[in-house]
Amino acid sequence: MSMVELEAPHTASKSGGEGYAESPQERNGGDSQFSQEQIVAFIGHGVEFTGTIHYNGSVRIDGRLDGEIHTEGTLLVGPQAVITAKISAGSVICKGQITGDIVAKEKVVLLASANMDGSLNTPHLSIEEGVVFNGTIQMRKSPDR
Repeated sequence: MSMVELEAPHTASKSGGEGYAESPQERNGGDSQFSQEQIVAFIGHGVEFTGTIHYNGSVRIDGRLDGEIHTEGTLLVGPQAVITAKISAGSVICKGQITGDIVAKEKVVLLASANMDGSLNTPHLSIEEGVVFNGTIQMRKSPDR
């Protein structure tokens, strides 16, 4: 299995630059939930990755990922993303498709276009109308309360 350490600004995209958004506003998809985060890495649409990702900060994924994601930061899942993974994060904000288990220390936000199959374990959960969710939810008190 592959392992990627992401700690500095990096960009993974298809050759020719497709999938890479030039400005932070483009990279964040123009959405207020996404634009609040300072993105340190971007895995663009058309990129396929299999393995384990460890990173600090916020990463946006718009491609396909199969494996594991570990971070104390934020995982932003774009509307075209397809993720099959075990996810451990500070926060997860999702517009795309996730199959797997999520443990988030702070929050999970599922936006209208999200499709989630698996388990959620988080102290704070927000689910917009239009989300497709199949799985289990376990909520616990956050450490600061």
